[in-house]
Amino acid sequence: MNNHNNSLHEVHGSVVVSNSKSRWRKIISFFGPAYLVSVGYMDPGNWATDIAGGSQFGYTLIWVLLLSNLMALLLQSLSARLGIVWGKDLAQCNRETYPKGINFMLYILAEIAIAACDLAEVLGMAIGIQLLFGLDLIWGVLISLLDTFLLLWLQKLGMRKMELFIIGMIAIIGGCFFVEMLFAKPAITGIVSGFVPSIPNNAALYIAIGIIGATVMPHNLYLHSALVQTRKIKRDEASIAKAIKYNFWDSAIALNLALFVNAAILILAAAVFHKGGRTEVAELQDAHRLLAPMLGNVWAPRLFAIALIAAGQSSTITGTLAGQIVMEGYLRLRISPVLRRLITRLLAIIPAVLVILIAGESKVGQLLIFSQVLLSMQLAFAVIPLIYFVSDSKRMGKFVITAKTKIISWTVAALIVVLNFKLVFEEVKSWLEASTNWLLDLLIVLGVLGLVLLLIMAVIYPLLLRRRKHTIDVHSQIKPIFDSQLPDFKTIALALDYSVTDNHVILYALKLAEKNTSFVLIHITESASSTMMESEAEDFETKKDKERMDAYIKVFTDKGFKADSEMGFLKRTDEIARICKEKKADLLIVGSHGHRGLKDFIFGETVNKVRHMVSIPVFVAK
Repeated sequence: MNNHNNSLHEVHGSVVVSNSKSRWRKIISFFGPAYLVSVGYMDPGNWATDIAGGSQFGYTLIWVLLLSNLMALLLQSLSARLGIVWGKDLAQCNRETYPKGINFMLYILAEIAIAACDLAEVLGMAIGIQLLFGLDLIWGVLISLLDTFLLLWLQKLGMRKMELFIIGMIAIIGGCFFVEMLFAKPAITGIVSGFVPSIPNNAALYIAIGIIGATVMPHNLYLHSALVQTRKIKRDEASIAKAIKYNFWDSAIALNLALFVNAAILILAAAVFHKGGRTEVAELQDAHRLLAPMLGNVWAPRLFAIALIAAGQSSTITGTLAGQIVMEGYLRLRISPVLRRLITRLLAIIPAVLVILIAGESKVGQLLIFSQVLLSMQLAFAVIPLIYFVSDSKRMGKFVITAKTKIISWTVAALIVVLNFKLVFEEVKSWLEASTNWLLDLLIVLGVLGLVLLLIMAVIYPLLLRRRKHTIDVHSQIKPIFDSQLPDFKTIALALDYSVTDNHVILYALKLAEKNTSFVLIHITESASSTMMESEAEDFETKKDKERMDAYIKVFTDKGFKADSEMGFLKRTDEIARICKEKKADLLIVGSHGHRGLKDFIFGETVNKVRHMVSIPVFVAK
């Protein structure tokens, strides 16, 4: 049985690593988590920066994609290492390390980042649907709400099936762009020269920062540290070392596929738009519109739209999983999977719908850029704690990263912080210049200063923690069990529905009773007359209910117990909770019919709801 303190507890340790003598089978059994992560590196939010880079500067910025991919590989391998060795995801580790105030802010920023990422995916998928089928953007955005139920269905099928679905989406994206490359016929010499680092001007620097900011996704660090825990491995050093090694290979292959997709988008823009003199192309709709006339092939824009839909579809699944990990890790809050997915999706859909309705479809491109700025703001707050944790020799043991890896990691972190804050600074500066509201300007400035202060705290606090040799207690102290006082069951309430389960309810009540126990028998009358007239009702069903109650009362009085009856006439759960409170019951016993799902919707759900409405123990009799 899975421990509910684990990341993604529904699938934690659900994939058994192969014990086959074949080395390849062992390796393949580890492969999967990085593919779910890799789709975040080829999501629609990356496409705009890749298209802008290729159309304006040709093949010049390919090296930026390679650099960002190497940075991503380093960070994702550290994230996987953390999840394998600690057995916790990044959100859980943050919760154990930072004080409540900082943790809450880190949680809010993580949720904003996930919502921003999901926003880019929703918009990308909606644009893809519009380009392929001609539907208005707002309908494409609303259709994306159905992804919520697709993810729920995939998760029920199991982790391996979900991974296969994502790999299938990646294959579609890769296949589409492979064909696009055949149509575009890019210059091989130009591609090779693009791997030589160069920044022609400030505009190229700005786009390069955007490419790095859009490529390395903060939610992927939370996600990867949890997904590696879906593999059931032994906890000895040899098994952990193998898991780290195989997950690194998994990350390397998956992220190289993501590099191919991003490079293909940039190369396509360079070979078609830059070569054709259309250096102003930066938006997805413009790219789609110009592909057919410039390549002379009607399939080029169609494949572009299909790849865009596949990218949005696959990315949104992993973004929603990251939302579940963040909420459970930071808050230890587990809510209905459907509700969690709906919340994540609505946080993306509502801004998109409002922008389309108020400002029009022309502003969607700006909204896409805004989502990437939000992601850039959050990245440092995920990277810095991650490097601290994998550098902790006490927790990592022999698997702590080497001094060389630490230097490279902190260099990457510093580069990310500087580049992303430069990107944020440029965007904030443009907002302030365009704004005429001084109060809004003040709020923006205070928000940026607050982020800088939080970043300083995120860096300093783990250092202070080490000096103080502070030990973290994840759970509250255990109280002596035999010293704890439990109330006697002086009054037991029974919720009776006049079905066959009543016999079990009464038998359990008598079994749990003591000599001085009294009983309160509760029944909620649900006839139409009683609902309107309550205790004044005298319809046939109400009369029969009273007769049945009298018969039950006699069962208890014959055995020498005191028993009273209470009839309720309004909402079932509210009435049961009210009567328990008024009669000062010490225990409530309810019967369970064992139905769920659609039957709960049809017949109503009592047990699960009423247990949250009373402050006494609830015994469920089946």
